[in-house]
Amino acid sequence: MRNDRENLIVKLSLEFALDIISYTELLESQKKYVIARQLLKSGTSIGANVREAQNAESKADFIHKIKIAAKEVDETEYWLTLCELSINYSNPDNLKEKLLSIHNIISKIISTSKKSI
Repeated sequence: MRNDRENLIVKLSLEFALDIISYTELLESQKKYVIARQLLKSGTSIGANVREAQNAESKADFIHKIKIAAKEVDETEYWLTLCELSINYSNPDNLKEKLLSIHNIISKIISTSKKSI
């Protein structure tokens, strides 16, 4: 199923993963290790699952992998919200805005893909 033309969700999720790496490095420099580690895992997993979906074996496999990415979006939103609401954490507003865009695109991909089954 892989198509080598530019793919918006692949691009956005990769860029988001790079932003998450930078943000978690900032958290680690502030000795916020536990949240940084959780956020690094979920935030980078979005793009990994989106990328894996590009090589799906079937439409159902594609939808399954994109749904995993959607779950990682939800988990990442949780960790970012904790950072946002916690005292002494750097503000993740920029990341939350980017994550909302990714969430909207992934939701649309899932609904569109389900219609074509």
